[in-house]
Amino acid sequence: MLLGAVADDLTGATDLSLTLSREGMKTVQVVGVPGGPGEFGDAEAVVVALKSRTIKAVDAVSQSIASAERLLDAGARQLVFKYCSTFDSTDEGNIGPVTEALLQLLGDTATIACPAFPTNGRSVYQGHLFVGDRLLSESPMKDHPLTPMRDSDLVRVLQRQTKIGVSLIPLKIVSARASAIASALKERRGIVVVDAVSDADLRAIGEAAATLKLVTGGSGIALGLPENFRRAGLLPPRPAGTGFSAPAGGAVILSGSCSQQTRRQVEVAITGGLRSIKVDPVAIADGSMTADAAVAFVAADPGEKPPLVYSSADPAAVKAAQETLGKAHAGTIVEEFLAEVATRLADKGFSRFIVAGGETSGAVVAALGVRAFEIGPEIDPGVPWVLSRGAERPVAMALKSGNFGSDDFFLKAWEHLQ
Repeated sequence: MLLGAVADDLTGATDLSLTLSREGMKTVQVVGVPGGPGEFGDAEAVVVALKSRTIKAVDAVSQSIASAERLLDAGARQLVFKYCSTFDSTDEGNIGPVTEALLQLLGDTATIACPAFPTNGRSVYQGHLFVGDRLLSESPMKDHPLTPMRDSDLVRVLQRQTKIGVSLIPLKIVSARASAIASALKERRGIVVVDAVSDADLRAIGEAAATLKLVTGGSGIALGLPENFRRAGLLPPRPAGTGFSAPAGGAVILSGSCSQQTRRQVEVAITGGLRSIKVDPVAIADGSMTADAAVAFVAADPGEKPPLVYSSADPAAVKAAQETLGKAHAGTIVEEFLAEVATRLADKGFSRFIVAGGETSGAVVAALGVRAFEIGPEIDPGVPWVLSRGAERPVAMALKSGNFGSDDFFLKAWEHLQ
């Protein structure tokens, strides 16, 4: 293994795995803290998908360190800590505490932080994170039910989360490319936020990070890392390997995300003719909505277009459910419900799943007993099809972050399957 990565959620891990696979690395995605090197095969890059974004910081640190130790034991020469391109966190963490702990594990004094993903409209300028042409703090992320992002200054956000210093390498230096970035990094300690507004910036940052033991950021930060191993003669040139044949079986869409983009995708899918059933956390809690009913709806008429089971709702409805059920419990109810629906459908021969939302994806994958993935064809930036690896009952899945994907994502994703 050359590169080991720890991601704080499942869809983010898939996004990073896609980036590394496209850049020609044999990549395996593992779900949960790895048991040992035997899970990695001949992978050159291994991405560990945790569900640590919104748990207690001390638990996120513990899981991340355990995963990093397994990757290092397997020979990883560099580690990546991958988090969301919208920097989902609170003042308590978890990005700062995990980064600080990983630096201590590696015995290093500096790393970079760059969540930029220009292809999906995320850029960092003067240390401020933009979503499209809006500051993060003015984007829909300001109303996220678990990690409302009300400050777009990443230096300020990170400094509230960690005791080590946080500084900035501005775009003026990044634009001078890798040598200038590397020179600036030599003078820094702690966490260094790095501006990036284009893929060329990210590739330059990746080249400059060749000697760092730890790199942190969104999936875009990995664009330039594989080439470092090629320059060192450790990685042969090869085309990206993203083809696979999906197992035969029924198909379904399960959407637990309440992001603005997913709500739009649900609307377009229903308008486009997909049969749909909406589930509500309060109805699940009081027993008026059951998994039996949702499964019966899906199985009754799979048709040429896959049915849609969704809980996506606007912020007002989400807030009302949280007030009734509790902030964390409302989301957990939906995740567990959709995971149960997925397992029952799998028992009926369904093998193709699109899942929207990082927390929902984690719950569904865990319920299906999937421990590892191979990366398949890209549907939209950051979202590939993946194929379960070593599972008794193989499944093809598209695990979509709530904010990712085009408006017609649910309609067009199936065109990429063989």
